[in-house]
Amino acid sequence: MPDSSRAILTNFQDVVFKYKGEEAPAINGCSFFISEGEFVTLVGHNSSGKSTLAKLANGLLRPMSGGVVSMGLDTKVEANLVNIRKNIGLVFQNPDNQTVATLVEDDVAFGPENLNLTSEEIRERVDSALTTVGLSDRKKHPVANLSGGQKQLVAIAGVLALRPKLIILDEATSLLDPKGRRQVLKRITELNNSGYAIIMITHRMEEVLLSNRSIALEKGKIIFDGKPEELFASRDLLTRAGLEPPALMDLTNELRELGYKLDTPRNPAQLVEGLCQ
Repeated sequence: MPDSSRAILTNFQDVVFKYKGEEAPAINGCSFFISEGEFVTLVGHNSSGKSTLAKLANGLLRPMSGGVVSMGLDTKVEANLVNIRKNIGLVFQNPDNQTVATLVEDDVAFGPENLNLTSEEIRERVDSALTTVGLSDRKKHPVANLSGGQKQLVAIAGVLALRPKLIILDEATSLLDPKGRRQVLKRITELNNSGYAIIMITHRMEEVLLSNRSIALEKGKIIFDGKPEELFASRDLLTRAGLEPPALMDLTNELRELGYKLDTPRNPAQLVEGLCQ
């Protein structure tokens, strides 16, 4: 559940949003908030409203009714949007669609340059962001020559250079090979451990287990908000959200049926540890 003792980064109150020409709302009465330092996964069927929620959070879309307050600012007020988008960064599915410059360092510098920072501040931010994602040795390389995972890390570095408080990743690993996916997930976990709040939209249940909280959507409505283990424990919720439990959860449940008393593991090592106790 959300931690109300921490600063709230984005707060949805009874939000409704409908795309032009569509009969049903994409988001239909959603209320929730995200606090600083959280790692939240957002799951559900295709067209359940996940990407729409992400865009509403940083003001790319505005609610038709209800309200979104991000960084303490109403997203409906045009003058607030620069501040909101500086603090809530979005990383999308296809890294090639996010590239704006030929060289890695120039691509990462694009955001800070638009904030009218000094050249010294821009350089410091670019170097810091590339070091954080492990690409400091690639800053002079053409983005086109990088692997898919490295390109996605460049996109994340571009967001980090804005010094946000919340990073939203919209299916950011879905087009990557297993090596690239591991590479990106490792950095995302490290970012959260260092204090960044993360919202990760995903259909991969093994990625859900990396988070501390999961929100499931069905037809624009929130049908679950809690710990991933609790979501996986309900077959009804999983079916409504179009999800399958990861193999690790199936194995754990089978072992429980054999008489093993096991807590819900987040990785294979934890399952092995539980079996050895």
